[in-house]
Amino acid sequence: MEKVVVALGGNALQDADSDATAEAQLEVVKETTRYLADIIEDGYNVIVAHGNGPQVGRIIIQNEHAKDVTPAMPLDICGAMSQGMIGYHLQQALGDELRSRNINNPVATIVTQVVVDKLDDAFQNPTKPIGPFYTKEEAEKLEEEKAYNMVEDSGRGYRRVVASPKPERIVEIETVKTLVDNNTVVITVGGGGIPVIEEEGRLEGIAAVIDKDLASKRLAEDLDADILVMLTAVERVAINFGKPNQKNLDKVTVEEMKKYAEEGHFAPGSMLPKVMAAIEFAESKPGRKAVIASLDKAKEALKGESGTIVQL
Repeated sequence: MEKVVVALGGNALQDADSDATAEAQLEVVKETTRYLADIIEDGYNVIVAHGNGPQVGRIIIQNEHAKDVTPAMPLDICGAMSQGMIGYHLQQALGDELRSRNINNPVATIVTQVVVDKLDDAFQNPTKPIGPFYTKEEAEKLEEEKAYNMVEDSGRGYRRVVASPKPERIVEIETVKTLVDNNTVVITVGGGGIPVIEEEGRLEGIAAVIDKDLASKRLAEDLDADILVMLTAVERVAINFGKPNQKNLDKVTVEEMKKYAEEGHFAPGSMLPKVMAAIEFAESKPGRKAVIASLDKAKEALKGESGTIVQL
């Protein structure tokens, strides 16, 4: 049975055109889990990772607006909250869908910590915007009172930026392996994992956001997965995107994809992390492949009938 890590993008968890309510999110997740169930029904051993951008952003906003009533929680705690919330929806909906198909695999969410290097260069150059927009005066106050890094964002106001360090180690990986080996569908490294640093064997949360695709790649390597699937809003990766000479990629070698990345074809904030994760996973061991595909074509992508497939 091939082992597949499936990384869900934001469109798999929330509809941009619907209300940002828990009920609306659950409806989107129910549709998403039908596609996951299709893959499981085909006989794959599936492990699920996911993003958390909109959800953790709303948790931060709630914290900031309620700070005069109850203390705001730090970023690592907000990440843990989002992991629990999204994991709850995914495991409930996927469990229901599997049982409706007479598939008896249990589903479990692991609140996952991921160790990062406190000396990672990302901490010297925080670039990941999170949370609400502020006026210049509010931003200066936050810089003074909380030592936040605040930057002007696209003319819409000021936002807090945090580091996005590389994932070094998944703390709960042995627990994940045990569950996977016992036919449990595991939901893990949500939002890239809760970032922690390690000092003399002790863990401590840190204000950062780990890239979900790079964390999924780390997870897939640690589990010795055969395939890493990153599901997004487009059917295939494209070069010259949005131009008359746009070309969609189906089967690509690692070297070809590296060349395209070096030529600047992929946006740093969206497709580039997926491409780099695909390259690193595919070249980490002969026989491994990475797939970037749309959610509704996940089953076809695993058969090589859709998506962009990256191999040595």
